[in-house]
Amino acid sequence: MARRKNALGLDIGSSSVKLVQLRESKKGIELANFSMAPLPTEAIVDGAVMNASVVVETIQGMVAAQKLKQKECAVAISGHSVINRKISLPAMTQEELDESIKWEAEQYIPFDVNDVYLDYQILQSRPEQGQMDVLLVAAKKEIVDEYAGVVREAGLVPVVVDVDAFTLYNCFEASYGFPPGETVVLIDIGAGTITINVVSNGVSTFTRDISMGGNQYTEEIQKQLNVSYDEAEAYKRGGEAGVDADSVVPQEVEQVMSAVSESMASEIHRSLDFYLATSSEGRVSRVYLSGGTAKVPSLARTIEDKVGVAVELIDPFRNIQIDGKVFNLDYINEIRPLAAVAVGLGLRRAGDK
Repeated sequence: MARRKNALGLDIGSSSVKLVQLRESKKGIELANFSMAPLPTEAIVDGAVMNASVVVETIQGMVAAQKLKQKECAVAISGHSVINRKISLPAMTQEELDESIKWEAEQYIPFDVNDVYLDYQILQSRPEQGQMDVLLVAAKKEIVDEYAGVVREAGLVPVVVDVDAFTLYNCFEASYGFPPGETVVLIDIGAGTITINVVSNGVSTFTRDISMGGNQYTEEIQKQLNVSYDEAEAYKRGGEAGVDADSVVPQEVEQVMSAVSESMASEIHRSLDFYLATSSEGRVSRVYLSGGTAKVPSLARTIEDKVGVAVELIDPFRNIQIDGKVFNLDYINEIRPLAAVAVGLGLRRAGDK
């Protein structure tokens, strides 16, 4: 039987669209295409599409520039319209679960069950207690349909709609594998959302989306220094490993950046404390960061100090072959942390569970 092709990984974030095409063969996974295009502010807000036409045009432009023939793609959603819960149910067969999940879900999700798409997976059975753990995912139909509509309008076919937290899981599993007996925390920090996925012993046990991100830095710089959004954005990037070596970054920018990093680290710490207080798992062994904001130098250090665990930037291309004749490797090295969600999506295929 012929292997099904990987879907195009299309990460529609609040500040940019990333597109990844992977090829899997007996020799491993190979990067076939990668591109990234900025989106204007306010095109996507809190995970909702506010300006569909600009998103459609951006995707069409990327597909045309890469001369992509493939149409099937995978997209992800995040934010308040998605609920992930690990729930305990009486032990039952898959058929019984299929029948009863809608009623069970009603107790756990704050939306009308008829307004959401439900998905679920049995994580583990605990026959001695007559129980089983099930991962329940509910996504608001209007948001899923919105993203699927944008993708269709751009001329692509959405075959998978995933959730950011689980794309991080797929990406990490392919790049690093999950160490048995350990708990690792995957955190993607984009322009508008922080996505946390705690994976213990290879099982996703806790996820959370926080409405914070790189925009916080820009907005605070804008407010404190009384400059325009674009100037603030330039200062923020100047504060990142000297993008423009000639630009002089005022002392205040460093202070603002540190203060924002501090409040982000506190939010992340609070979420992890909550997880550790409510779970039987032991301590966290390592934290991996991805997303554009992960590159802010003070952030990884601040999270490390707060959480008391080693923090490193994730490399989604770690196990992916990249041809230096086709790709500019300096550019690829620069954008590695930004590509995690897109790579996680690019590993999916039509018909995946």
